Amino acid sequence: MKNGFKKPAVIIGAILLVDQCSKWWVKTHMYLGQEFRVFGDWFIIHFTENNGMAFGMELLGGETGKLFLSIFRIVAVTAIGWYLWHLIRKGAHPKLILSLSLIFTGAMGNILDSIFYGKIYSTSEYQVAELFPAGGGYADWLHGKVVDMFYFPIFEGRFPEWLPFWGGEHFIFFRPVFNVADSAITIGVAMIMIFQSTIFHHEKAREQAKAEDIPKEEEGAGQ
Repeated sequence: MKNGFKKPAVIIGAILLVDQCSKWWVKTHMYLGQEFRVFGDWFIIHFTENNGMAFGMELLGGETGKLFLSIFRIVAVTAIGWYLWHLIRKGAHPKLILSLSLIFTGAMGNILDSIFYGKIYSTSEYQVAELFPAGGGYADWLHGKVVDMFYFPIFEGRFPEWLPFWGGEHFIFFRPVFNVADSAITIGVAMIMIFQSTIFHHEKAREQAKAEDIPKEEEGAGQ
């Protein structure tokens, strides 16, 4: 049982460490909106913050919306964590455990921003943020902003004029700015979609084998 928990724990701990260290570096070395190019025009470190979900999506505005979103994240991560623990205990397929570990880690990484960053960092607007500022942070608990930095504008152009809705509009691929936590969530979801037949076939076979063992145990007990 302990060995079953060891690998997911290492994965979760390692990704969380990389995620939080990368965010700390950006917060304490860059101001909001600053960027520098890593590889030409298609890999840029661009510092931005958001109140929403992964890849900077905004669902609810205002302080109430931010608070609701933070609480929702905490509840969701708690549920994912419990389900992951349950899967490990019952010996689920390694790919399912790995994918859930990535999703859990990614969600946890962004939750830490929401819970703590408003209190432990000063604002990044027009300045480099300070960790544990003497005058206090830029927001209350649960109101922190998620730090994003990876930007891959691989190519850009305009949609053909004949295309419905977007015809003639300018586009950039890939436009969203994201972080390590977002990447973990994306990879975890992609793994479930790619390996779903293998994962759920294994789960079905395991449940069937378990059901077949029950009559045998009852028969042995009767003898």
